[in-house]
Amino acid sequence: MSASAAPPADELTRLHVALLALTSGLAVASLYYVQPLLAEIADAFDIGTGRASLLVTGTQAGYVLGLALVVPLGDVVDRRRMITVLMSASAVVLGLTAAAPAFALLLVAMVAIGLTASAAMVAVPFGAALAHPSRRAGVTGSVMGGLLLGILLARTASGALAEIGSWRLVFAVAAALGVALVVLTRTALPADSETKQHHSYGALLASIAGLVRREPALRARMWLGALSMFSFSAMWTSLTFLLARDYGYSELVIGLFGLAGVAGAMGAPVVGRFADKGHSARATTIAVLCVLLGWGLLWAGAHVLVLVIVGILVFDFGVQGTQITNQGRIYQLDPAQRGRITTAYMVAFFTGAVLGSVASGAAYAHGGWNLVCGLGVGVGVVALGSWALFARRGW
Repeated sequence: MSASAAPPADELTRLHVALLALTSGLAVASLYYVQPLLAEIADAFDIGTGRASLLVTGTQAGYVLGLALVVPLGDVVDRRRMITVLMSASAVVLGLTAAAPAFALLLVAMVAIGLTASAAMVAVPFGAALAHPSRRAGVTGSVMGGLLLGILLARTASGALAEIGSWRLVFAVAAALGVALVVLTRTALPADSETKQHHSYGALLASIAGLVRREPALRARMWLGALSMFSFSAMWTSLTFLLARDYGYSELVIGLFGLAGVAGAMGAPVVGRFADKGHSARATTIAVLCVLLGWGLLWAGAHVLVLVIVGILVFDFGVQGTQITNQGRIYQLDPAQRGRITTAYMVAFFTGAVLGSVASGAAYAHGGWNLVCGLGVGVGVVALGSWALFARRGW
C-alpha cells in the first residue's frame, strides 16, 4: 500500500522542524558524551584504558542494532510514538548510567544508549514525511543539521560539564534534557499521517536487501554517503593530534575547534533549499567539491592555523550538504519505505564513519597529518568521479 500524500506545506511549522532537529541532535549526542570522559571513568572504576574504550564500542554496537532493527519499524508504526518511546527509554537509561555502581553495568547501559539513539534516524524520515515535496530537502537538511550539531557539540558539552562536576553529572543532565524533550515532542509534534504498510517484522527486515537491489539511486547515494562520512570521521579523528602535537593546544582549546564545524554545518541547509528549487544535481556537485576543497585547505593548514579554521568550515559545509542532497534524493524513491530506506542509507553512512576513523588512525601513525590529508583528497577524488558517473544516469 502506498503512502498517503504529504500534508500541506503549512502543517509542518518551524517549531515542528526545530523539535525534530533537536530530537535528532540530542539522540545522536548521547553516542558521544562518553568519549572525552574515558580517562575519568577508567580512574573511577580502577580499570585500564583498553577496557574503558569498550564503552565507545558499546554505544556504536547499540546504534548499529538500532539502525538495523528499530528504524525500519517507522514504515509500520507511528513515528511520533516511536520517538516518544525511544527518547523516554533513553532518558531512563541515561539516568541509570549516571548512577551506575559497576563498570559492567555501565557497559550494558552504553549499549542501551546506542540502541535508543536510533531515535535520530526516526526523526529524519518523519520530517520528510510531514514536509510538502517543495520543502522536503530543506526540512531534511534542517533535521540533519541538528544531528550533525549534536555530533559536533556533544564532546565539548560533555567535557565542560565534567569540569564542573564529574562524568556522572554529564549523564544526569542528559537524562533531564531527555525528559523535557519527551514532553515537548509528545505535545507539540503532529501525528504521523502516512498510511502504514502491513508486514511481519521478519518480512520488513528482509525487504531491505531487495530494496537496495531494486534501487540504483539508493545504492549510488549510499556510496556517496559512506565516502562523505569516511572523510568526516577521518578528519575529526586526526585533527586532535595535529592541534595537540603540532600546535600544542589543550583539550579545551581543541574542543572549541568544533565550533568552526558547527558554523559550516549551519550553512549547509542552504544547499537543501537550493535543491528544493530543482537544482539537486548542482547542489550535490557543490557539496562534493567543498569536501575536496576542504581537504586541500586542511592539508595546507599543517603550518597555517587560519587555513585549518577555513578548511573546517568548508569541509563541514560540504559533508552536511552531501548528506542533505543524498537524503532528499532517496526519500523521493518510495514514501512507503522511508524507514527501510533510512536504515540502508545509514548503515552505509555509519560503516563509512567506522572505516574512516580506523584508516585515519593508521595513516596518522605512519605518515602524520600529510598522509591523512592525502588519504582524504584521494577519497574526495573518488567521490567526485563517482558523482560524475551517477549524475549522468540521473541518480
